Amino acid sequence: MSRPMSDLDGFRLWPGLLGRAEQEALRDEVFARLKSGPLYVPRMPKSGAPMRVRMSNFGALGWVTDKEQGYRYQATHPDTGKPWPDMPEKVLALWAELTSYPAPPEACLVNLYEGDARMGLHVDSDEDAWDAPVLSISLGDTALFRIGGVVRSDPTRSVRLASGDVCMLGGPSRRAYHGVDRILPGTSRLLPKGGRINLTLRRVTAPG
Repeated sequence: MSRPMSDLDGFRLWPGLLGRAEQEALRDEVFARLKSGPLYVPRMPKSGAPMRVRMSNFGALGWVTDKEQGYRYQATHPDTGKPWPDMPEKVLALWAELTSYPAPPEACLVNLYEGDARMGLHVDSDEDAWDAPVLSISLGDTALFRIGGVVRSDPTRSVRLASGDVCMLGGPSRRAYHGVDRILPGTSRLLPKGGRINLTLRRVTAPG
């Protein structure tokens, strides 16, 4: 296991942690699961405006949002009504190896970035297990990831997340505002149609 490139206020980046063969294997596992838990377009609370990314989830719980009920976790896909597909063993292994958290993740959010898709600055705050880190795995085109402080107006830094990179928001950075400014098309050939898949592992309920 390679050492993380940085450790700034709990933000850690392992560049190129997954080799090409591991990326391809994980990509195939993701696509296989998306057949039963298809990508859908989430909508913002209150306004009902569509988000710029399509998403799905793996695991016992999935993060969803819509106009009527807002941000939340639930055990079933909002379109199919079926339970979410299980998590790939590889992502569970990465969580166990990198986070040192005493309980497994319960949700693996799948975001697909295509074209001009991006994600505005936000804090992951719908979980009860605030002491648990958030682990992020990048597949496909490079993303310009932005991370700041616990106040939206705090200074931010930009980090490139390439295919195979893994990063973690833990400690103080767990409450930091972060987002994706844009993706860089053509920087990877991992996904047949281009774009970027981000897998975000989260512990939702407090263990014990």
